[in-house]
Amino acid sequence: MTTTAPSSAFPSAFAAVDLGATSGRVIIGRVGRGNLDLTETRRFPNTALRLPTGLHWNLPGLFQGVLDGLGEAAKAGAVASVGIDTWAVDYGLLDADGALLGLPHHYRDDRTRGLAERVRDEAGAQRLYGITGLQHLPFNTVFQLAAARGSVQLGVANTLLLIPDLLAYWLTGSVGAEITNASTTGLLDARTGAWSREIAAATGLDPDLLPPLREPGTTYGTLLPHVAAATGLPAATPVVAVASHDTASAVVAVPATEPGAAYISCGTWSLAGLELDRPVLSEESRAANFTNERGVDGTIRYLRNIMGMWLLEECRRSWAARGLPAELVPLLAEAARAEPFAALIDPDAPEFLAPDDMPAAIAEHCARTGQRPPAEPGALVRCVLESLALAHRRVLRQAAELAGREVTHVHLVGGGSRNDLLCQLTADATGLPVIAGPTEATAIGNILVQARAHGLVGDLTEMRRLVAGTQHLRRYRPQGDRRAWEAADARLEARTAADRVLTSGAGQ
Repeated sequence: MTTTAPSSAFPSAFAAVDLGATSGRVIIGRVGRGNLDLTETRRFPNTALRLPTGLHWNLPGLFQGVLDGLGEAAKAGAVASVGIDTWAVDYGLLDADGALLGLPHHYRDDRTRGLAERVRDEAGAQRLYGITGLQHLPFNTVFQLAAARGSVQLGVANTLLLIPDLLAYWLTGSVGAEITNASTTGLLDARTGAWSREIAAATGLDPDLLPPLREPGTTYGTLLPHVAAATGLPAATPVVAVASHDTASAVVAVPATEPGAAYISCGTWSLAGLELDRPVLSEESRAANFTNERGVDGTIRYLRNIMGMWLLEECRRSWAARGLPAELVPLLAEAARAEPFAALIDPDAPEFLAPDDMPAAIAEHCARTGQRPPAEPGALVRCVLESLALAHRRVLRQAAELAGREVTHVHLVGGGSRNDLLCQLTADATGLPVIAGPTEATAIGNILVQARAHGLVGDLTEMRRLVAGTQHLRRYRPQGDRRAWEAADARLEARTAADRVLTSGAGQ
């Protein structure tokens, strides 16, 4: 992360609590006079727990990491406010006294497998999409709640809070649901931006569990006395409801200053799409499995989730566990030299959601689809990155067609923007220029929404100009033979379609 030395040119500092699926961190952002400065004060692990009841988040441990990080932020100087962003869909249940009823489940827990399809079919796929506009994913909150039906916890629950709202509640004692994250649940009306009591009733959920909605830029409240004592921050420090879904925060920081932009927020997941003024709720959009999620200022994040750098990171984890080389830079150098299009995979195949051994899962997928599995780590990395680039190409082309938009360039933000090979392959696959960066888009979006709440920046256009003017961006032009990408895309699409028929038949 590129930073500049703090100085008196930066009048206000904001603490961004940015929590991902494998780690969390607290970043201080200083905004003022056309400058944006970032300093990471603390990073801590976010490790899932496998318990007899399934895969859970260690939320108390994560909260302690937040407190420690805010304590480090307090030592660095005055903090004007705090904002929290996390992943989507997961939640905790509170009883009537505000106590947490068990540890929240992890979205990769398999308790919704098969159930999601049954709930969708019972409630009506077209009905659900026509109201919520949400992409069908087996771990959507609405399906997780269906898996909890009949449980003691859900029976005695008084309030449902998504993860960032739950952490904000522990900081302030205030209950609410920030709307960008609420829009990922499958329980929000895409047109009105309100909770859908109809969907709640259709899926067997008591709608009174759903808390009041909050817009980004509003305030949860100020720190509870014991939180102030634990962190060293003043009790009057406000906790601002930023765009609490990490992708929504990342999209705030997409440095799009010209029309025709598409975006890819690339981290554990690749979220590829467009920013629109209104949702696309057509049957064609539903069939293509696009989602309409809320962004800042009532915008719509029209996108599709793609399994992202999770594939590569899980391969590296497996290799490291076996004592094999897993350093990223040498692997990418090997991948750049590997044969193009030797093997391709569907990144969203269900076996890649939570395998014990990702390289083995990819090898099995290749063999099942009539391809020779990559023999060397570099070839496997090439397979993963080319497959992701093809997925980026396919999704962005579909999004543009379904939304009736012309796309002229792509902004790739997040951790994946550091991967030069992925950025170049994405430019080659899409045939469009790719502007990579900022890497810290999520934290920047978090900080900018706080800064706007304090009157330091204006609308999204002004925020994005600030990002474009202060952050290091890299540009990639399409190279190579486009016909080769066309052929590879057609080959992958045919194999994927055949594999889905094969696996669905095997499951009957």
